Amino acid sequence: MENNSGNGLSLVPDVTIRPWSEEDFQLLKRMNTEQMWASLGGPETDDGVTARHQRYLHDRKVHMFAIKFGTESIGSVGYWERRWKDSDVYETGWKVVPEFQGRGIATRVMSILLNILQYEVQHATVYAFPSTDNLASNAICRKLGFSLVGETDFEFPKGKWIKSNEWCLHL
Repeated sequence: MENNSGNGLSLVPDVTIRPWSEEDFQLLKRMNTEQMWASLGGPETDDGVTARHQRYLHDRKVHMFAIKFGTESIGSVGYWERRWKDSDVYETGWKVVPEFQGRGIATRVMSILLNILQYEVQHATVYAFPSTDNLASNAICRKLGFSLVGETDFEFPKGKWIKSNEWCLHL
């Protein structure tokens, strides 16, 4: 159990992840808001959300999980294969709905996810690309031991470029 509070008690004892399933389409729609996508170019279209859900379910290069707080679905976390600077690497990302942010949940589930990835793929190199203005996500990368490579222009979604920090972790 993660100790976020310094007093021996976890702030997030009931947080788990489970593989993405058909029922998580509603969660994906719930997370498709201006607030949650502000640093990533804004919300997706309805067709975009549907296509994302199908990728999460059927693309073998994508490993997505729903974040559960007790019985409530409150976000997503995952990793996927990608080509970056002429190398095959893994990229990771996470989203926690606003009312559950600031509790250490994203750090907790990312720690779980990195343990899964390390078990499934030995010697993996993992990247995260939070926008430079997303202070919380950049802090999570730092807490988890990622190394800041520097700023980069990152295409997300396709056709839109954002200024991101490039974080790297060798498992």
